[in-house]
Amino acid sequence: MFYLATKALLSGIIIAIVSEVAKRSPGLGALIASLPLVSILAMIWLWRDTSDTGRIASHAEATFWLVLPTMPMFLLLPWLLRHGTGFWLSLGLSCLLTIALYVLTMWLLPKLGISI
Repeated sequence: MFYLATKALLSGIIIAIVSEVAKRSPGLGALIASLPLVSILAMIWLWRDTSDTGRIASHAEATFWLVLPTMPMFLLLPWLLRHGTGFWLSLGLSCLLTIALYVLTMWLLPKLGISI
């Protein structure tokens, strides 16, 4: 239980740091948020828990493919906000786009011979 709490606390600290830094410097906050810290931590925890290099390699490859459908969200959200759409609606529409792109990605990857 302590191990799980440690993982959760460390992950929460990263999110808190990003939000605090972004208050002062949106660009620096974005830089920190864009670092693959969560993925690196997940791979470290996975290695500690399983020592399974094949599983870690599969995780890293799947992460690559599943990051791609999230990218348009980071273009749509600021565009909507700058064109007068409210925050919650902009966020909701951006999330819906991301969900649709995830569904498309999960349908398309096997057709391209990529399993995740």
